Amino acid sequence: MKRRSLLGAMAVAPAATMAWGGAIAAPRRTAETTIADAEVFQVRVNRRGNWVIVRLKTANGLTGVGDASHGGNDQKTIAYIRQLTDLLRGRTIFDVEWFRGAAAKLVRETNGVARSAASALEQCLWDLIGKALGVPVYQLFGGKLRDRIPLYANINRSADPRTPDGFAAMARRAVDAGFTAVKLAPFDEMPKVPVEGADIAAGMNQGIACAQAVRDAIGPKRDLLIDAHSRFTLRQGLELLPRMEPLNLYWLEEVTPEEDLADLAAINRAARMPTAGGEMIFGIEAFYKYVQSGAVDTVMPDVKLCGGMLELKKISVIAEAAGLTVSPHGPASPIGNVAAAHVMAGVPNFTLLEFAFGEVPWRAELIDPLENVAGGNLALSDKPGLGIELRERTLQKYAV
Repeated sequence: MKRRSLLGAMAVAPAATMAWGGAIAAPRRTAETTIADAEVFQVRVNRRGNWVIVRLKTANGLTGVGDASHGGNDQKTIAYIRQLTDLLRGRTIFDVEWFRGAAAKLVRETNGVARSAASALEQCLWDLIGKALGVPVYQLFGGKLRDRIPLYANINRSADPRTPDGFAAMARRAVDAGFTAVKLAPFDEMPKVPVEGADIAAGMNQGIACAQAVRDAIGPKRDLLIDAHSRFTLRQGLELLPRMEPLNLYWLEEVTPEEDLADLAAINRAARMPTAGGEMIFGIEAFYKYVQSGAVDTVMPDVKLCGGMLELKKISVIAEAAGLTVSPHGPASPIGNVAAAHVMAGVPNFTLLEFAFGEVPWRAELIDPLENVAGGNLALSDKPGLGIELRERTLQKYAV
């Protein structure tokens, strides 16, 4: 195209929604693109918590869904969803960057408590944009490098009893279901806040026994992931490292508290296995500091907590530039997993997506079409948006 023709085309081009793969012409403001209201659903799961699901509606009834689960206090999360919906009402579904700024302000004001509300509504916006434009969301983020998203089975929420035998039994179920990578958090029975000088020998020994039982159950060729859930001080963590080496771990996750980057970096330097973390961090600024600190080898942003899908993509780019891999955290509902999967479809440094294995037997029935997990992989839909809708019968049956 000649320069004069190109400039002329640019001059008359409609407003565009910028995505990571380029620009898509946005339709003019209509009832289909004007945000009207939101519904919130609490779904009873188990003692570890409920799912909080958001459905955002436009003026003509087009809907987009998002996952706000595991944000801490569900009632506070729902209140912040209402507050942020008030900000969105009357705006267009394409105002993603505007919402990103407004939501980040509220997250800062609430010391992070509102992050799951903000992240869920942002997911809803992308679902709506994809539906309005008639394309799957992964096309808005640069297309896809893979059709199926590899998963690892997190058995930590489903193993019962939480003993070596209990974890091993659930790990065998995961392997039988086709998973080639299994994760557990075997130190959860230790105090949540680590204390220097505390006698942790019994808790450490029990946790290592559970991890060893799972390694024995899945065999040497499958991947074993251990989440320490920040149960150790730096000194205690350094003592833990050599005891974990015989397990041949795929990674060791968050040995020390996430907010102390210097301690995490010290663990990472000393570890003879890959390290991972970052599940509770919100926003690219915090993730940039996290990556620059040398805290981990693999970053684990959570689409339900980090700010949403666009934030997840930006964080992945930061990690890619630093030579790190990305494996989104997310013992989530099917909605959260699908949202993360659409972003990860086009992320070159992506490795594995977390999957809460065995948490509830009806999990796949929450969405339509049913969640498509087979052979340890999640299949992506080519339908517009996230490619899913909520199943009303399941929502009603398991409502809190």
